[in-house]
Parts: sequence; C-alpha cells; structure tokens
Amino acid sequence: MSYLISFLVVFVLLSGLFLYADSRGRYDLIDSAWGPGFAVIAVVTLLFAEGEPSRQWVVAGLTAVWGVRLGVHIFVRNSGKDEDPRYQDILRRAKGNPRLRMYRVYLIQAVLMWIVSLPVQAAQHLSAPFGVLDWMGTGVWMVGFAFEAVGDWQLSRFRADPANKGAVMDHGLWRYTRHPNYFGDAVVWWGLYLFALHSWLSALTIVGPVIMTLLLAKGTGKPLLEKDIVSRRPGYAEYVRRTSGFVPLPPKSRVS
Repeated sequence: MSYLISFLVVFVLLSGLFLYADSRGRYDLIDSAWGPGFAVIAVVTLLFAEGEPSRQWVVAGLTAVWGVRLGVHIFVRNSGKDEDPRYQDILRRAKGNPRLRMYRVYLIQAVLMWIVSLPVQAAQHLSAPFGVLDWMGTGVWMVGFAFEAVGDWQLSRFRADPANKGAVMDHGLWRYTRHPNYFGDAVVWWGLYLFALHSWLSALTIVGPVIMTLLLAKGTGKPLLEKDIVSRRPGYAEYVRRTSGFVPLPPKSRVS
C-alpha cells in the first residue's frame, strides 16, 4: 500500500509544481524539486511501512539529508539566473500544445523519481535486524555524499571569484573527475541500495541505482552538460583529455 501512496503523493506533488511553474512561465523549478521529491517519498514510506525501525529511520534520514541539500544547492545556484535553455528548447520543439509537452516532462520526472527510490522504499519494509549490510550502506552513502557536497562547494567557491571567469575548474576533486558531484550522487544511491539487500526480492530494486547512474553518466547529466561546453570554454578540451569523465582517477599528464 505504501508504494501506491508514495506514487500518488509524488504525482500530485509534481503536478502541483507544474501548475505553479506554468503560472510563472519558468519550468526549471523541477531541477530544485528533484532531490526534495525523494525526501518526500522516503518520509511517506516511513509513515506507512512496517519494517525494522532503525533501518527505516536511517534510510529515510539519509535520503532526506541528501535530497534537501541537493534541492537547496540547485535553488541557490539558479536564483537570479536565466532559465535553463533545455526547457525553452523543449517548448520550441514541442508539437501541438507545448504546455502539455512540458507537463509530460514533469510526469516523466515523477515516474523516474518513484522508480529510482524503490530501494529506499523496499528497505523500509524489511524486518531483518539492522546489521552489516546497513552499516556498509551508511558508509558508502557517506563517501558519495562527501564527494557530491564537497565537489559542489569547491565549484561554488571557484565561480564566486571574478578572477576565474571563463576558466576551467580543475582543482580539488575536479582534478580527478570532471563531475565529482555526479559521481557522488551515484554512489549515494548505491549506498542506499545496500540497505535493501536483506532479501532477494528487494534486491531486484537494483534498477534504482542503475537508472540513476545511467542518467548521470550517460543521459541528462554529464553528456548534456558537456554538449557545447568544449567549444565555448577555452581549455576545456584539454581538461577533458586529461581528466576522467565520471569515476575519479589520477589525471593524465598535460600536453607539453
């Protein structure tokens, strides 16, 4: 029952968010709602599931901390800036009613959010005692959260310095991967998946972290972000040549 309730909640939540965004004529608010949406699903599941209490609270808490931090970060980052051109491009290319097309984008996000969150939901239904897998999941989550939060912080500081305008961020975690925040995001979800490994049935929720990783590494994350940046930013092509695109690795030597 909690699965159905969580789906209905996220459907209503994003439908209402769409109506608000449509009234403003700006649709990239969905980016800020992506993380908090997972937090809502985790809390709703906590209210209706009947699993081992310690696991329920830890899983819900970790998901909420990750989701709220991500949402606040994106909201602050986007404040005062023009809308992400991806959304205006969707409206321009839409056939028929462009607003209906945008609503479908929001609904797709709702479905993806619910599917990716399946490990979080399944883990909260499990009655097995809190054990080694749960501690491992917490540890992996902490590594991913650190990568994501520190990477975002380092990039924000870099961009805040006027002297770095147009320059390529290649220090700190960004020296080892072009997207430490995306890598951390994926690791967070593999950590949360470990909480669901107490039964073979809940282990099938591996579809969640797989989809999240593919979105970040092959879908709307890294590829879309880097689509035009190589031609627009001097030095980025060289940065791509020497720096791993996702998994942190030692950088290659610079071209002499």
